[in-house]
Amino acid sequence: MNRCSKKSANSVNRQNKPAAMDLNTVTHNINTYMSIESLNAMQLAMLADTHRQMVLIAPTGSGKTIAFAARMLTALPNPGPEVQAVVIAPSRELVIQITDVMRRIARGYKTVALYGGHPMDDEIKSLNPVPQIIVATPGRLLDHLQRTTLSIHSPRVMVLDEYDKSLELGFEGEMKRILNRCGMPQQLFLTSATELKEFPSYLNLKSPAVIRHAGNDTPQDRTETVEVPSHTPDKLDTLVNLLHTLPPQSRTIVFANHRESANRIYSRLRQEKIDAGLYHGELDQLQRFNALRLLENGTTPVLVSTDLGSRGIDITGVTDIIHYHIPVSEQTWTHRNGRTARIDNEGTVYVILSEKDTIPPYIHFDRTFDPPVSPHIPLRSATATLHIAAGKKEKISRGDILGFLLANTPLASESIGKITVSDHHSLVAVPRDMASQITELVKPLKLKGKKVRISLIKS
Repeated sequence: MNRCSKKSANSVNRQNKPAAMDLNTVTHNINTYMSIESLNAMQLAMLADTHRQMVLIAPTGSGKTIAFAARMLTALPNPGPEVQAVVIAPSRELVIQITDVMRRIARGYKTVALYGGHPMDDEIKSLNPVPQIIVATPGRLLDHLQRTTLSIHSPRVMVLDEYDKSLELGFEGEMKRILNRCGMPQQLFLTSATELKEFPSYLNLKSPAVIRHAGNDTPQDRTETVEVPSHTPDKLDTLVNLLHTLPPQSRTIVFANHRESANRIYSRLRQEKIDAGLYHGELDQLQRFNALRLLENGTTPVLVSTDLGSRGIDITGVTDIIHYHIPVSEQTWTHRNGRTARIDNEGTVYVILSEKDTIPPYIHFDRTFDPPVSPHIPLRSATATLHIAAGKKEKISRGDILGFLLANTPLASESIGKITVSDHHSLVAVPRDMASQITELVKPLKLKGKKVRISLIKS
């Protein structure tokens, strides 16, 4: 493909055409395919603003993805043979989640996700025919531009989601090169839960409109913050005691400041026979993906994570956040806590403190809780997860998997939990006490006429 170049006259004419999706169509798609009955005040404010450069500051879990997606779609022309919109996000998990939203509501537009850890051959194939919407991490987007497997010419819209992270010094070189190759977008939207004090000059921002949305009912309003004293400098015993006091259906993320600490915490929880998962940057993409899905479906209801898990992870039903270490900044505090109390739910934030800790001014406690010494009994989930070595690329759907299990195992439909279908594999939550029996029953069978390996993920 050709490298980024100046727009042709035809391209200019195409981009000056009116938007193809009006507000009614966009809201209909959101209502129908996202099961959202009405847009909130922040989303409506984003749609009503006509500025070409906008900064949206709103709490995590408030619906920023819907806000910028809707605003973007009302600005796009009819689908054509060129990239019309680019969404840049700092993590592969966030890219995947944004892509899922886009594909649901951007009906008629081809949306492609580009991120590290994803097979490059699959991505190159997905770029033919050319998609209208690209959702990508900065490094992977630049990689495609440099390989000339992707060509972008002054897109109609560019979105920098979690822009305070994407514009950090570590991403500066990549962002500059992306904009140099593609030209400035006609419209630029920046979104995050926290603000930067100043924007880099290469963005060429000229008095952008700023929407700050606190709302009457934010995740912070639905969150209780609890001080948990640790009577020894090593907080592991206190953490174990605390986990034993949480309700059985809890979904908990334990945040540590370093990978080594996360590994040590995880090892201790496994020794205590607590079903826990691990999430940090040294794990490969499949391990990280599975860790999030097993937290969500309840197989491992405790996830030990570095701050990699503090942004862009939309896990349904996270009830508790535990700060094993005090976060390094107020921004990190905000983003960690944003993993709970999402979509009108409530959440509890626990901060484990030893005598050596200094409480920063942005942390305010609602109460103190000193958990009793745990009985050291196993905390086992009633759920297990099956791994199916086939997915979307093998033409496997959720319906295929559900029908296969109902027809070939004693499982009833209500006992089959969340089914997640990825590109080349799928995950299914099933009752733990039936998991081994199910894997034996389906081992000799074919799924959609193909022999597919089905195994039990060891939690």
